[in-house]
Amino acid sequence: MLNQLNLADIRTFVLIADEGSFTNAAEVLNVSRSHVSRQLSALEKQMGVTLMIRTTRSLKLTDAGKQFHQQAKNALQQLEQAVMAAVDNTEEIRGLIRVNCVGGHIGEDLIAVMASEFMRQHPQVSIELDFSSNRVDLIQDEFDIAFRMGELSDAGFIGKKLTDLKLDTLASPQLLQQYPGVTHPKQLADLPCLTGSVKSWKFQQIDKPGKTIEVQVNGRLSCKNGRALVQGALDGNGVIRVPVMYCRDEIQQGKLQPVFSDWQIPLVPFYAIYHKDKYQPARLRAFIEFIQEKFQQL
Repeated sequence: MLNQLNLADIRTFVLIADEGSFTNAAEVLNVSRSHVSRQLSALEKQMGVTLMIRTTRSLKLTDAGKQFHQQAKNALQQLEQAVMAAVDNTEEIRGLIRVNCVGGHIGEDLIAVMASEFMRQHPQVSIELDFSSNRVDLIQDEFDIAFRMGELSDAGFIGKKLTDLKLDTLASPQLLQQYPGVTHPKQLADLPCLTGSVKSWKFQQIDKPGKTIEVQVNGRLSCKNGRALVQGALDGNGVIRVPVMYCRDEIQQGKLQPVFSDWQIPLVPFYAIYHKDKYQPARLRAFIEFIQEKFQQL
């Protein structure tokens, strides 16, 4: 059956599913709507499976269509990567790199600056830089590389650890004066907190690292941007749990102070994650190596 399938028909099916209509797919392909419809019908006939249910007003993927769509899309993207790598000049670093990263200090002050310097060194490289904290699907969202804090759970990608981040629990002196005698993480339940995406805060006792505790916190402010959390803490609105690099100056100036003296936060790894791709383009290999070197210099 595989020898009988037309790659163009499969690509058209994936595009129809992504666009949600024959008309939109036809516009992308610069062909007629009837041509797109014939391609889908030919594919279904060759496979002996109904992939889409058509009505005059809508399209709906069948269960078989949903499964085939995702796997076919992944396969087409891998094929595209292989073709790009095959034509890519290994001696010349060029082309587009799609990057996803958390925003705030890490994204804006580190990764963005490093990306800019990399482009300056390699004028034929362009970069799409997206700031978001959601756990992205590199394939589904079409990113080449993403930067994330925390342990990785997806074995389908390569994770290269760049550094370990030191976090601390911080608050303004004014807020701590309002809540004297705070010595244990459990007391956070009685304090106003400002949270990012992590609502379960883990601590370990400094003199007994094996003794750990996790505390669920409810934030007065919930925001996935580190700058917003730091500003909220400076304004006395609550306790924050952020990487020390976010507010090193504010800590040194005494504008923010550690909440606990006997408890610390375990180091949090920071990773670059990317596809398991043996056809990795030269530009991506060079970018990963460049980022690694930069983090080693921090």
